[in-house]
Amino acid sequence: MTIWILFIGTMALSLWAAARVKSVYNRYNQGVVCSGLTGGEAAQRLLDRAGITDVEIVHQEEMLGDHYDPTNKRLVLSSANYFGSTPAALGVAAHECGHALQHAQAYAPLHWRMAAVGVTTYANQIVMWLPLIGMFTGMIQPLTGAFIMAFAWGVIMLFNLVTLPVEFDASRRASAVLAETGFIAPGEEATGVKKVLDAAAWTYVAAFVTSLAYFLWHLVPLLTGGRSRD
Repeated sequence: MTIWILFIGTMALSLWAAARVKSVYNRYNQGVVCSGLTGGEAAQRLLDRAGITDVEIVHQEEMLGDHYDPTNKRLVLSSANYFGSTPAALGVAAHECGHALQHAQAYAPLHWRMAAVGVTTYANQIVMWLPLIGMFTGMIQPLTGAFIMAFAWGVIMLFNLVTLPVEFDASRRASAVLAETGFIAPGEEATGVKKVLDAAAWTYVAAFVTSLAYFLWHLVPLLTGGRSRD
């Protein structure tokens, strides 16, 4: 029974966070900011302002697939944000520029997250496939499986924990620099940027809470000598 409460609760939190991002983004992805800049133009100017000349800005069709690729030094914006001139578009573009600035300044949490990508990828594969292997083959003892799963979820949890300061710092930088440069106007535009970035932050909080919950779930039998968690 407890596992179903855990599953439904974390799933509901993740779905709520994702739905909120889309709702807030759609609300502020309208109109044109007073500066008239597109997200792509704003991103280029912000990078130039920071003296960052080795980051390429590209666009793709994936909706809300915006990200900064530190390995290839590429800032990827969705077409809507690259060509859009809305508070949402500029907020997202500035947020990704915040990651590029973190990289240029050797911001420690970003480098910790970069270093952990490989092991986290393996951990994600473990939590996806190990339960199925154990269920259908019976080759894995319960405590052994709990230990492996706790370790894998612990890795994912720590990755998500490190992600929080990375994302919150990028949003803080975005709001500040957009206001300083005058790319967005005080009042409704600035409020729109803040709400979009705050809503996006909740998706990372939801991911951390989910991974923490599953980590603790698998850790319980190890701490209680295999006694039931129900």
